[in-house]
Amino acid sequence: MDTTEVFETLRPRLLGVAYRILGSVADAEDVLQEAWMRWSCTDASTVANPEAYLVTVVGRRATDHLRAAKRRRESYTGPWLPEPVGNEPDPALDPAAAAELADSLSMALLVVLETLSPLERAAFVLREVFDRPYPEVAATLGRSEQAVRQLVHRARGRVDDGHARFRADVAKHAQVVSRFLAACQGADLETLLAVLAPDVVIISDGGGQAQAPRRPVAGRDKVARLLMGFNGRAPEGLTFGLEYFNGALGIVARVDGAPIAAMAVAVAGGTVQSLQLIANPEKLAFLRGVDLR
Repeated sequence: MDTTEVFETLRPRLLGVAYRILGSVADAEDVLQEAWMRWSCTDASTVANPEAYLVTVVGRRATDHLRAAKRRRESYTGPWLPEPVGNEPDPALDPAAAAELADSLSMALLVVLETLSPLERAAFVLREVFDRPYPEVAATLGRSEQAVRQLVHRARGRVDDGHARFRADVAKHAQVVSRFLAACQGADLETLLAVLAPDVVIISDGGGQAQAPRRPVAGRDKVARLLMGFNGRAPEGLTFGLEYFNGALGIVARVDGAPIAAMAVAVAGGTVQSLQLIANPEKLAFLRGVDLR
């Protein structure tokens, strides 16, 4: 394969690395453009392992971008949530691989990753998600192998504490999300309260461009009241649908077919444990679907 073919073949994986480090497809695309510029000036015949080379380039550039993004997000209006990415289940994948892919893209995981330092996040993504060898991760991050092992250990502990609580099998997840949506659409407060966990939390990202609470709302009664209040402010032509994004079935609100909000639903124990509402219009462009393997 020539230089272009090699890059395009690896594009989904490279984009997947950058997205999981950055939480933004738009920023990930910028990283890939930089990686392509470097790759296009490289004599591919001298590179023994193009995938390792390009993953290293993308991982390094994504980590640099994340450092800058972290500073920008400090002045963001309200909570910052990752961009939702549409991804229908791939029937060609075996169940174990499909579950692993879905888990690595889940909004619950990406929200936890936001609490890590840029180095911890990059080390976790490269090692734990993409199974890159420690020497390669160390070279990517400019740290010793021992330091990278410590970064991964710390990151894994944070992820296990915050992410493992939000896992349900696919069928159960779909059942709970369907009940939740039906209760919201029908303004059925009793059913809504029953499907929400007592300590449920909703985090909303309007980015100052859409109406959304600027602080997390916690507790079954408060979250239920907030959701019921949305019904009274629905724009004309609003429809809700169950759609796959970030590895799971979620809820997308559309007006005349255009998305105006996406809600990720984390389920455990047969109830909704957390909700992430992304209403910033700048973050909804990729619900059409992106390959991030």
